[in-house]
Amino acid sequence: MATEQSTEKNTKSAKGSKGKKAPTGKKKKKIKKNVSNGIVSIKASFNNTIITIADTNGDVVSWCTAGASGFKGSKKSTPFAAQIAAEDAAHKAMDQGMKTVEVFVNGPGAGRETALKALGRAGLRVSRICDVTPIPHNGCRPPKRRRV
Repeated sequence: MATEQSTEKNTKSAKGSKGKKAPTGKKKKKIKKNVSNGIVSIKASFNNTIITIADTNGDVVSWCTAGASGFKGSKKSTPFAAQIAAEDAAHKAMDQGMKTVEVFVNGPGAGRETALKALGRAGLRVSRICDVTPIPHNGCRPPKRRRV
């Protein structure tokens, strides 16, 4: 009799779980870094804009993309999406004590200048702007022209 009851309890608990783990409620705490100087990398592609803010050692303090800011599809490639992403990343970095940054811009995208202006407007002091877009010295032959 006692064994029947224990097997019933085991089967009930096994049916209810269905292989999913319940959330434990523990989140990984973000370590507050107190950094005043940093490096901002803006990667402006034709489809998206990625802004990464790191300290002088290269450890990432904050980052944001146009897609992570809530834009989808072709709206990710707009200058406005780059502006929102840059402001978001700048505010996250300023919460950790960032004040002065050097900016490295990479890529031919639409959000290059807008993201740069947004960083300044957010309250970060831009000490240097450097364009690191790779330009070939007539290396590989480009693909054939599109005919639309």
